[in-house]
Amino acid sequence: MRKNLKEARQKAGMTQKQVAEYLGIHERYYQHIEAGQRTGDFTLWDMLEDLFNVHQRELREISNNHSDKVAHQEKHSK
Repeated sequence: MRKNLKEARQKAGMTQKQVAEYLGIHERYYQHIEAGQRTGDFTLWDMLEDLFNVHQRELREISNNHSDKVAHQEKHSK
């Protein structure tokens, strides 16, 4: 999940639908971007950076939940 992107959107008081409309894309596609399942193109990230006034490098960051990190560590420690 892109936690920073979600937090920026919520801080701006916007819904996923509103952001999708701003970007000119379908809401479901934006949901996939926010969930970290799609990357989106550079134009979208430029627009998100302008909309939320947060550098896109920070918005793009994907944070895994704790159980994913533990599983990853266990897999690589063997």
